[in-house]
Amino acid sequence: MVEAHMVFRHFANSRIRRRNIARPVIVAIGLTFLASSAAIADKKYDSGASDAEIKIGQTMAYSGPASAFALVGRIMVAYFKMLNHEHGGINGRKINLISLDDGYSPPKTVEQTRRLVESDEVLAITSSMGSPTNIAVAKYLNAKKIPQILALAGNPKLDDPVALPWTTTFYASAYVETQIYAQYILKNKPDGRIAILYQNDDFGRNYLVGLKAALGSRASMIVKEMSYDLTDPTADSQILTLKSSGADIFFIAATPKFSAQAIRKTYELDWKATRIVVTAGSQIQTVLKAAGLEASKDLLSSQWIMAGGDPAWENVAAMKEFDAFMAKWVPDARPEDASATYAYSGAQLLAEVLRRCGDELTRENLIRQATTIKDYRLPLFIPGVMINVSQTSRIGWRQGQMERFDGRNWVFFGDIITVPESATKIAN
Repeated sequence: MVEAHMVFRHFANSRIRRRNIARPVIVAIGLTFLASSAAIADKKYDSGASDAEIKIGQTMAYSGPASAFALVGRIMVAYFKMLNHEHGGINGRKINLISLDDGYSPPKTVEQTRRLVESDEVLAITSSMGSPTNIAVAKYLNAKKIPQILALAGNPKLDDPVALPWTTTFYASAYVETQIYAQYILKNKPDGRIAILYQNDDFGRNYLVGLKAALGSRASMIVKEMSYDLTDPTADSQILTLKSSGADIFFIAATPKFSAQAIRKTYELDWKATRIVVTAGSQIQTVLKAAGLEASKDLLSSQWIMAGGDPAWENVAAMKEFDAFMAKWVPDARPEDASATYAYSGAQLLAEVLRRCGDELTRENLIRQATTIKDYRLPLFIPGVMINVSQTSRIGWRQGQMERFDGRNWVFFGDIITVPESATKIAN
């Protein structure tokens, strides 16, 4: 009996010990569950985002009259493939950049953007190419509260926080650029006579309006202006008319194909005007070589970013990193194409905005992060040029520097020019 009683006591004590051990285990499991629930609760997603992926949409001119910019889309897609492969994406999520061809045609842009939003269910539309194309979808995206951020467009109409609160751009607007040219003209050729060739769409017209506004009371310096359509085979007849105006300053607000034609034609006509070409038409590889390097000598433009292949930047660490990226991820492209550094820098800024979103991948937080960028310097931007996007100014930057083509490279001169925010709001 004593032996049986001892067995019973041993059995009872074992049950008590098991219960006492089980309690902290249960408590620990409960705390782990609560912590997991809290972590899940901290993550907020809208369509296009999850624990594994962020889907972003883009339209790009892979075909059509502006296909010279197709490299931009290719580089941006490659950049995020690189991030996914070498760094596991952003904050542990792979980035799926869906880049569709719109042929630089606004109706096609509308069609492709609707597909990205309604079928692919992307989180946002970012870094789409072109002023007329971005304008064509801005109201649609804003009505649906879909972020349209870092648009690759210089149209000042996109800098409108009241009418387009979900829209930001990556490029400086045409009004910023024309302010820089106007300052140069008024200082160096105050008695000059200006002829303007501009593209007959939002892209070209905004340079025309912007230059007139920047010249202010001296807008009468513009003695002749002529437009061309993207479907025109050449702008030769317009250039002949502009030359006959007696202008000694020729302002070229054109995309690459027509910029190259204008540069070449003025050279053949021996028109000795001071020629200024907007940045979109200043690429050495796609424009100046097509026009002829000798024909392009002494051309003026403005810039805010380093050019690939330029000896002035070859020893800069950020340029070496860019060259290595291009060699590995876009080996059939030329790093010296000006569009290459634009695209690479745009992708870097998009990555930074997504990184700042953390685990709150909602459209509201995305636009919040995209409109609170202060004094952020992209690695390939020239010293002194900073990104500033705010609730009141939706353009990427308001700074630049004049440059002159010496027959081989663009050479900067003068100081960095900062344009006041008030000067970018004209005619909005």
